[in-house]
Amino acid sequence: MTIVIGFEGSANKIGVGIVRDGAVLSNPRRTYITPPGQGFLPSETAKHHRACVLSVLKEALLQAGIQPADIDCVAFTKGPGMGAPLVAVAIVARTVAQLWKKPLLGVNHCIGHIEMGRLITGAANPTVLYVSGGNTQVISYSERRYRIFGEAIDIAVGNCLDRFARVIKISNDPSPGYNIEQMAKKGSQFVELPYTVKGMDVSFSGILSYTEEMAHKMLGAGECTPEDLCFSLQETLFSMLVEVTERAMAHCGSREVLIVGGVGCNLRLQEMMEVMCQERGAKLFATDERFCIDNGAMIAQAGWEMFRSGHVTALEDSWVTQRFRTDEVEVTWRD
Repeated sequence: MTIVIGFEGSANKIGVGIVRDGAVLSNPRRTYITPPGQGFLPSETAKHHRACVLSVLKEALLQAGIQPADIDCVAFTKGPGMGAPLVAVAIVARTVAQLWKKPLLGVNHCIGHIEMGRLITGAANPTVLYVSGGNTQVISYSERRYRIFGEAIDIAVGNCLDRFARVIKISNDPSPGYNIEQMAKKGSQFVELPYTVKGMDVSFSGILSYTEEMAHKMLGAGECTPEDLCFSLQETLFSMLVEVTERAMAHCGSREVLIVGGVGCNLRLQEMMEVMCQERGAKLFATDERFCIDNGAMIAQAGWEMFRSGHVTALEDSWVTQRFRTDEVEVTWRD
C-alpha cells in the first residue's frame, strides 16, 4: 500500500490531493477568481495560493482520514506553469516533506493530467488531447515517452477562450470557459472565423486577434449576439482540435481518445469528438470537472506511478520551471 499526497498550483487553482493505490482519498481545491475583463497576475495568484494552501492541506488530510505518518511520498508540480504560483506551492511541499521526513517528488503537470485521466476512465493506450489554459497538445505514448504529435504554435486553446471572454466582459466565475459554453448553447447564428491548422499543429492567435478587432463592431451593428460569437468560437476551435486528433489517431492506428485538461470538461468538445470516434469505430474517454480541472489528486497519482518505479527528487533539485515539456519525462512506469 502506497499513499502519495500531491500539491498543485501551477495556475489559478490551488489543490491538495491524496491517492492510495489508485483510489482518490481526497481532492479539495480553491480557485483564484478575478473580476470580468481581467486575467490573473502571477504575483496575485501566488498570494492567493499562500493564503489558502494550509487550509486546503488540512482539509485534504481530514477528508482522507489519514495522518502525515501514513504518507509515503510528497509530490508537487514542478512545471510547466506560472512562476510565482509554482514557487509558492513548491515551498510548502518542500517544507512538509522535511517536517514529515518523507521523500519529495517533482511532477510534470501535463503528465499529471494524463495519468489522472487514465486512472479515472480506464483508457488503455489512448491518443490524448490535452487542452487547458496553458497547453494544447495531441499526445501518444511510445517507447517510454509521451510523444507530442501536434500542438498549438502560439497560444493555448484555453487562453484563447479566456481572452475572448475578457473582450466581451464574460464573468470569470466559476470560469470563463464554462460561461462561454453556457452562452454558446443559446447561439443560433454561425459567424465565420479564421480556421488555422498547419499539418499537425494549430494556431489560435489569429482567431483571437480577429474577434478582438471585430467583436464590438459586429455586436454594435446588430450583426450577431454575444451568444452567437460564443457558439461560433467554440465550433471553430473545437473543429480544429478534432481534426488534428483524428490525424494522430490515423497515424498511430489508435482506437481510443482521452481528453484531459480544463477545456476537456466542455461537453460540446466531448460531443464533437464522440462523433469523430464513432465514425472511426473508436472510443472516447473523458472526465468531469473534478478531474479535468487542475487538482492535487492528479499530481498525487502521477507521483504514485513515479514513486513506485523508483523516482524521487533530491531537495537541491526541487526547483520549478515554467517550461517543462511532456516529452521530456521518461515514463518508466509503463511498458
